[in-house]
Amino acid sequence: MLSEQITIHHFGSGKWVAPRPVSVYVPPDYHTETDKRYPVLYLQDGQNVFNPHTSFAGVAWEADETAQRLILKKRIAPLIIVGIDNTGVDRIDEYTPVRARDRGGKADDYGRMLTEELKPFIDSHYRTLPEREYTGLGGSSLGGLLALYLGVKKTDVFSRLAVMSPSVWWASGFILHEIRALPGRLPLRIWLDIGKGEGKPFRQQTRSLQEILLDKGWQKHRHVKFADFRYLEAAKAGHNESSWGARFDKVLRFLFPPSGGRSRSASGLR
Repeated sequence: MLSEQITIHHFGSGKWVAPRPVSVYVPPDYHTETDKRYPVLYLQDGQNVFNPHTSFAGVAWEADETAQRLILKKRIAPLIIVGIDNTGVDRIDEYTPVRARDRGGKADDYGRMLTEELKPFIDSHYRTLPEREYTGLGGSSLGGLLALYLGVKKTDVFSRLAVMSPSVWWASGFILHEIRALPGRLPLRIWLDIGKGEGKPFRQQTRSLQEILLDKGWQKHRHVKFADFRYLEAAKAGHNESSWGARFDKVLRFLFPPSGGRSRSASGLR
């Protein structure tokens, strides 16, 4: 964990969901290039993103170290990463769009916290590029389900989605019906993946999601100049933090290529 690059805020009004820690990684040139603004990626399960001491089973994605390495090598655009902690007991409720098995259905409340409280806070306290074109949302498992659900609903806020090992199974494939009901492709750049070690039913559901997205008009082929979709079945990868962290570099390279940011005066920063 690059502690010198990360600030932890205890955030939230409690209006829609409970307050929680939020960890913010800033890129290596943030404190020297003071006229520069940056894209932002919001990640769920924030305690698993940076710090192995807070992460589930003691294994973190090490997202800050991955981003730092890729930025210094100029493989991705410098960006800010915001890790939003889950609250444990409320995680299933907050990350799911509808109720199932007598749980869940509070994703819209969580989304209001994210878009109406947290994003304005980040945009006012950090030198961000606040427009949707530079704002991403991601997560894994139920966090991946949430990222896709909110991303599709909030295209005025987000344009880049990291949908990792999504819990497509929730509520008998509710998200498949939601995506299938779209009138067509939305202005979203989507990374979708699953581990080959996660089980055949989960791979089949994720493949179904891929096919629906392609039918709606997303383009994934490498020879397509403006490909806006990438699908990966990661070899030997399970449903765990180490597997997600191991392929997070590919996620960043697709969603935030070197041309993904721009400089702009930050004189108006509050």
